[in-house]
Amino acid sequence: MVMEWLNSAIATLFAFDGDSVERLLALLRYDESSPLTLTTGFFLVAFLIFGIGYVVLRGKARLRTLYVVLFSLYFYYKLSGVYILLLLFVAVSDFLIGRGVSRRVEEGCSAKALVALSVVINVAILVYFKATNFFVGVVNDLYGSGTLDWQSVVVPAGVSFFVFQSIAYVVDISRGVIRPLTRFSDYLFMLSFFPKMFLGPLVKAREFIPQIEAERVVVSREDFGRAVSLIAGGVVKYAIIAKSIGVLFVAPAFAGEMGDGGVVALMAIYGFTLQIYCDFSGYSDIAQGVALMMGFRLPDNFDAPYHSATITEFWRRWHISLSTWLKDYLYISLGGNRKGAFRTYLNLIITMFLGGLWHGVGLTFMAWGLLHGVALALHKVWLKVIPGAKTLGSDMKPVWRVVATVFTFHLVAFGWLLFTAKDMTVVGAMLHNIAYNFSWADVVPMVEKSGVVFVLMAIGYLLHMLPRRADEALRRGVVRSGFVGQWLLMVVAIWMVVQCNMLLAAEAGAAAGLPIYAAF
Repeated sequence: MVMEWLNSAIATLFAFDGDSVERLLALLRYDESSPLTLTTGFFLVAFLIFGIGYVVLRGKARLRTLYVVLFSLYFYYKLSGVYILLLLFVAVSDFLIGRGVSRRVEEGCSAKALVALSVVINVAILVYFKATNFFVGVVNDLYGSGTLDWQSVVVPAGVSFFVFQSIAYVVDISRGVIRPLTRFSDYLFMLSFFPKMFLGPLVKAREFIPQIEAERVVVSREDFGRAVSLIAGGVVKYAIIAKSIGVLFVAPAFAGEMGDGGVVALMAIYGFTLQIYCDFSGYSDIAQGVALMMGFRLPDNFDAPYHSATITEFWRRWHISLSTWLKDYLYISLGGNRKGAFRTYLNLIITMFLGGLWHGVGLTFMAWGLLHGVALALHKVWLKVIPGAKTLGSDMKPVWRVVATVFTFHLVAFGWLLFTAKDMTVVGAMLHNIAYNFSWADVVPMVEKSGVVFVLMAIGYLLHMLPRRADEALRRGVVRSGFVGQWLLMVVAIWMVVQCNMLLAAEAGAAAGLPIYAAF
């Protein structure tokens, strides 16, 4: 992957045959068939070049900001092409609205209309890109194919993340949590910062703005070592475990290519449960590590979520920045727990239902959101009705904690079935196969056919279930290994990714593709 791109770039630069300029421009232009992510060879080479200039400018706040903004915008162009204009529109719109909200607040006037304007603009963007295909499909199903001759809408990469980030900025100004930024370049930096812009994490403006405004960024030896451990670990999770499981087993199993046995269906659900965690948390770790190498700290987005013994604990460990955003800007805005028990339960259900729609407009996402909303509400009832019931697994006795963790894991895994199935027919078929076509005799031939996948699944789950102290010890070891050891670790991780990509291409005949959450 890396070497192929590097060889192509070198050949382009030194092939003086009259077409070299065009080939170089082709490498630099957006290519829909090969969008840019943090693990592509193009990004690695571009980031190394970017790093040279960044080291020179990191002590000059204004130049550093402009430099990073330009690179971030180019990164998004390589990722989404013309949709860079959408990112710029959202940035200009909410930068101006935020300043207007601040003036209204300072004058002692209501800023609700301006806040509502920001919400309407941003939600309208999400509705158009996420709901259009669904509603066109519904109309054509009801009134005949071709009733609405509408070209399928492509969801721009990262749109949900930078739209939510922008809404939070305006709302925080109206609440007096932050002051509006005075320079548009600073706001564009916050919105488009390339490590987090694609898949998050969502950052709180009050925590990130001071980092933008700092005169000088400092990367300590410990910071660099932690960054390397995050990137290397993230690469293994995202580009090796998740992609291999997804391409070689989960995708064909859900497509019906692995047969209709119950064992296959159950293992596909377990496989996707691990895949989506390794895919998303691995990419988040890479984003954190890249940002930390630049001296910027992004919040943790995952905290061993499958250790959770309750559904409430799960949402404190899974996609932490999104669950925090939903609580701060939706659940609390609906009234939170301030208006009685029934309203609390209803607000939880509404919040998670809308969280499901944030991922996509469709029956499966609605069902996924309702499942989690109802589960959170029922857990609230359980805590109220059962004396001594616990919110977190850490408060439980060991035996009950194990039982509760197994139950919560399977509840979440059922949710992932809803999340990834293309429609409810697939959900019904998978559950039917587990209930009526389950045979232990299918285990041996399945393992013989997909043995590598199950080894990776076993490794992935084993690593995930290790206690926090083991992970911390590993990161301390990377820090102590020194500069040479850290770069050696990175080289080994990149080599493993290259080998894995070659294996996937040979076995499945296709590349692994974008992260799962790229679709949201």
